[in-house]
Amino acid sequence: MALEESLISKGYWPLCGVDEAGRGPLAGPVYAAAVIMDPRHELRLVVRDSKQLSPAQRDDIFEQLTASDRVHVAFSSVDARTIDEINILQATLLAMREAVLGLGLEPRFAIVDGNAVPELPCPCVPVVRGDEHEPSISAASIVAKVIRDRHMEEMDLLYPGYGFAQHKGYPTKAHFEAIRSLGVCPIHRRSFKGVCQVKQG
Repeated sequence: MALEESLISKGYWPLCGVDEAGRGPLAGPVYAAAVIMDPRHELRLVVRDSKQLSPAQRDDIFEQLTASDRVHVAFSSVDARTIDEINILQATLLAMREAVLGLGLEPRFAIVDGNAVPELPCPCVPVVRGDEHEPSISAASIVAKVIRDRHMEEMDLLYPGYGFAQHKGYPTKAHFEAIRSLGVCPIHRRSFKGVCQVKQG
């Protein structure tokens, strides 16, 4: 039995799952999403870790999640400049907190992917690899991933030449080559080693 099913059976409802997208990239914001799904919602049977799905599958499930009146979804982001100021862990926790506080339904409990949790008004626990096992966290991972990917595709239009639509800001060979050629742009995380080393190299 998944942890969230056990918690719901004990009366912890509403319960939300929380996950992030974009901790590892060299550019762009980190996003977090919070999702509350009706315990009987059929989507609980099909959501999986966003990394295990194709972009088309993620988009399809994202549309179903956001269109359902039995699912509450909220998300938040923290930009590259703030990431540089407070570090990526604190930025991620801030985005998670804001996502949970943005839900239209106040959760009684939150389960968070990873090994750290934000400060919340409700009890919350970290779940390592929770995006693989907990339906609400899996749903949150899909929401965060889809929204961040779409944002980075918009950034590709604003800052052409870096390939943001393809690598979404992650540290790929093509991205490093673009930084060497074009320099850093306003959405690069200047505190990240990959950006600093290439910029100075």
